[in-house]
Amino acid sequence: MPVPNHPGPAGHRSSSLNRRALLIGAANALGLASLAGTRAAAAWTPSRAVHVFIGFPAGGSVDIVVRLVGEGVRRTSGAVVVGEVRSGAYGFIAAQAAAIAPPDGYTLTSAIMGMMSVLPAIPGARLSLDVDRDLTPVTNLAGAVMAVVARPDAPFDDIEGLVAYAKSRPGRASYATSGVGSINHIAAAYIASEVGIEMLHVPYRGGAPATMDIVAGRVDVMVANIAEVAAMVGEGKMKALGVTARRASPMIPQAPALAERFPQLDFNNWFGLAGPPNMPADVVEGVAAMFAAALREPKTVQALAERGLEPVIVSGPSFAEQIRRDRARWEAVAKHSSIRLD
Repeated sequence: MPVPNHPGPAGHRSSSLNRRALLIGAANALGLASLAGTRAAAAWTPSRAVHVFIGFPAGGSVDIVVRLVGEGVRRTSGAVVVGEVRSGAYGFIAAQAAAIAPPDGYTLTSAIMGMMSVLPAIPGARLSLDVDRDLTPVTNLAGAVMAVVARPDAPFDDIEGLVAYAKSRPGRASYATSGVGSINHIAAAYIASEVGIEMLHVPYRGGAPATMDIVAGRVDVMVANIAEVAAMVGEGKMKALGVTARRASPMIPQAPALAERFPQLDFNNWFGLAGPPNMPADVVEGVAAMFAAALREPKTVQALAERGLEPVIVSGPSFAEQIRRDRARWEAVAKHSSIRLD
C-alpha cells in the first residue's frame, strides 16, 4: 500500500519554524524602522525661518548677539533666523510671547543670565512667568567678560589699591549700578565680598547715567560688560582695575585678570536662547546644533570677539544646569549682601 504523502511531525516543526522566522523578521523590520524614525527625529532641521524674540532694545548687547550669530547660522546651514525686538520688563515681554508658542523650534526668546539666573535668585522679585516652568533652555550663545572700572581721578590703579582705599573708609567707597538687582549690581556685590570689602551702593535708572557719573568722578567704581567701557578706558575717561576672567582681554589688555588672584572671579554675563515649555528633546538638540555650528565658524567668532564676546556652546540639559548653578551663586550673593527687590 502506498504511503500517504502528508507531513509528519518534522514537517509541522519546519512549518512552525518558518512562521516564527517570518514573525521575527517582521519584528526586526519594525524595530529598524522605529530606530530609523528615531534617528530621523533626532536630526531636526528647520524648514522655515526661526523667529527669536529679543527682549531688549535694538542695538544693545542682546540684539547684537542674536543678529551676529543668526548671520553665522545663515552662512553655515542656510537656515534663516529672524530677530524681532520685543523689549521691556527686563526681557520678560519677549519671554511671555515665546512661552505661548508651539514648541516646534520655530519660536525662541532671548534668555540672558539676568532674567534666568539673577532675578529669580533675588528675594522680592516679581516675575511675570516662572522661567523654569514656562521656558525650555535651548542653548547659550555668548558671554561678555565684565570689567571693574574706576573714576579717572581715583587714588588707586588696581584691585589691590581699591581694597586698601575701601578698607580705609568702610562703607564710604562707592559703586554705581544700573539699578537694584541688575547684573552689574550683583556682580559688584560679589566682587566686593570676594576681595573682602564693604562699599556703598549707588543705584541709577540705567547704565548710561551710572557711566556718566563714573566719568564725572562722582562715584568711585562700577562693573560693566567690557565692550561698554573699553573705549572710555582707552580715552582716559575711566581706569580699568581688572576683568572677571582667567586671562586678560585684548579689548583692555592693561587690565589684569582678577581670577589670577581671586579664582572665584572668573565669570561672564551670558546671553542664550530659550523656547516654549515642553519642547521635545530632538527639537532642542536640532536647534542647538544649528547655532553651535555658527558659533564654531571663524567669522562668527571674530565678529563676537570684536565686541568683547566669546562663544559659549552649552545647550539643552547642560544649559539648564548652568542656569541653576549660576542662580545658586547669585542667591548666595543676594543673601550675603542683603539685596532685595521688595
